[in-house]
Amino acid sequence: MGEMTAAAFFDLDKTVIAKSSTLAFGKPFYKGGLVNRRAVLKSSFAQFVYLLQGADEDSMDKMRDYLKALCAGWSVQQVHEIVAETLHELIDPLVYAEAVELFDEHRAAGREVVLVSSSGEEVVGPIGEMLGVDRVIATRMVVEDGRYTGDIAFYAYGEGKEVAIRELADLCGWDLADCYAYSDSVTDVPMLTAVGHPVAVNPDKALRRHATTQEWPVRVFAKPVRASRRVPTPAGSAVAYAGVGAAAAVLALAWLLSRRSSPSA
Repeated sequence: MGEMTAAAFFDLDKTVIAKSSTLAFGKPFYKGGLVNRRAVLKSSFAQFVYLLQGADEDSMDKMRDYLKALCAGWSVQQVHEIVAETLHELIDPLVYAEAVELFDEHRAAGREVVLVSSSGEEVVGPIGEMLGVDRVIATRMVVEDGRYTGDIAFYAYGEGKEVAIRELADLCGWDLADCYAYSDSVTDVPMLTAVGHPVAVNPDKALRRHATTQEWPVRVFAKPVRASRRVPTPAGSAVAYAGVGAAAAVLALAWLLSRRSSPSA
C-alpha cells in the first residue's frame, strides 16, 4: 500500500472495545499489589459516578488529581508486566467487530488508523499493538528512575485530544477535512469537530443531542469479537505512548469492589 493520505481517529472505551479498558484491568492491578483496599474504597464513589453519568470535565479533573498522587512511586516495569500477562485474556473478547471492519475499510481507502485515549501506554499501547493500529495518542506521565513521579506531561482528554491530532496531521501532511473521528463521549466533541467526518458511536446522551444538532452520523457497535480472529498488521510508531492508564485502573477496581459488596450486584 502506498503512502497514507489521511487518518481515522478512534476513541477507545465503548468505541473500539465494549467497556472501559481501565475497568477491565482493575483486578490484575489489585492482585499485583499496586493498590490497597483503603485506596480502592476511597475512590469507589468517584468511579461509580463516572460510570453512571459519564466523564464530564469536572469529574475527570478531580479523578486525575487524585490518581496523580496515588500512582506516584509505582514501578513502570511491574505495570507493564501485569498488562502484558493479562491483555489478551481481558481485552481480546471485548473488541467490536464493527470497529475492526472500519479499521480495514479505512486502510483500504488510504487512511492510517489512530487510537486516541485519555488512558496511556500501559493500557492503550498494548491494545493498539494487539489490534495492529498505526499510531497511538495517549496521556503521558512523567517517569524517573523507573517509577511514576505522579506528574502528568500531557493529558489526552477533551481539547488535549484535538491538539494532539492537529499536531499529528501537520506532521504527516494530512488535511483534517479528509479525516474521520469516532467517539462515544461528549467530552470528545473537540476532536470530532476538528475533522471533516465526525461519527458518534454508541453515544452518551449529551453527544447524541450534539450529533443530532450537527447532523453527524450516529452508529451503534454491538458485536464484540475476539480480536485474535483477525491477523493484526504491525503497529506503526507511536505519537504519544506513555500514560495514566495504570493509575486509572484504581477507579475501575473501586467500582468492582463496590459492586461486590452491594446486595443487588
